[in-house]
Amino acid sequence: MSVVGSLIFCTSCGNLLDAAGSNTQIECKVCTASYPASGFANLKVVTQSAEDAFPSQLKLKRSVVKTSLNKDEMDEGATIKEKCPKCGNEEMQYHTLQLRSADEGATVFYTCTGCGYRFRTNN
Repeated sequence: MSVVGSLIFCTSCGNLLDAAGSNTQIECKVCTASYPASGFANLKVVTQSAEDAFPSQLKLKRSVVKTSLNKDEMDEGATIKEKCPKCGNEEMQYHTLQLRSADEGATVFYTCTGCGYRFRTNN
């Protein structure tokens, strides 16, 4: 019998069994429990990892990247001297969001402080 890459444990004491023993019986070296080798002939081991079992730096950064703004955040943007294309007002507020992949520029959202006109540009 050959069980390669599989871990077989004794159900009595929990010891790791040595599958390289006899072709008919596998014996626990700690508690001497014996198991028929034929019971492990078609052994299939299935493992499953939790989503957060192997955290990567990229996944950790995903949680700090903002992908949307609520209404309050839209009203509290930084004010700059930029001419509104609709009413000609000289001041606008702006916000930036990274909506595309990280190697591309951020999207800038502008809001006119005079008429409330909104538009966006991709940097």
